[in-house]
Amino acid sequence: MNKMITNSMKAGALALVLVAASGCQTKQIDEAKAAAAKAQQDAAAAQSTANQALSTANSAASSAAAAKSAADNAQSTANQALQAAQTAQSGVDATNQKLDRMFKQSVSK
Repeated sequence: MNKMITNSMKAGALALVLVAASGCQTKQIDEAKAAAAKAQQDAAAAQSTANQALSTANSAASSAAAAKSAADNAQSTANQALQAAQTAQSGVDATNQKLDRMFKQSVSK
């Protein structure tokens, strides 16, 4: 009978240990699930931030392309103005030379 009580107590202790161990495992599983869910939320937030950064970069690239186009147009206009100014200067120089010759001719007479 003592042996039966001892066996019953051993079985009860074993059952208690198994219940306690399964409780610990459940807690660890719940913690792992919570950590996985947090990691998933963090990854989604990081993806959202990356998408916003990409959108901002694309917008900046578009603005830079527009600015380059405007600068190219301004350079072209400046080149045309320079060409017109050089042509006008050539005409002024020719007129000045002509006036100088006319003045010299009128003085020498």
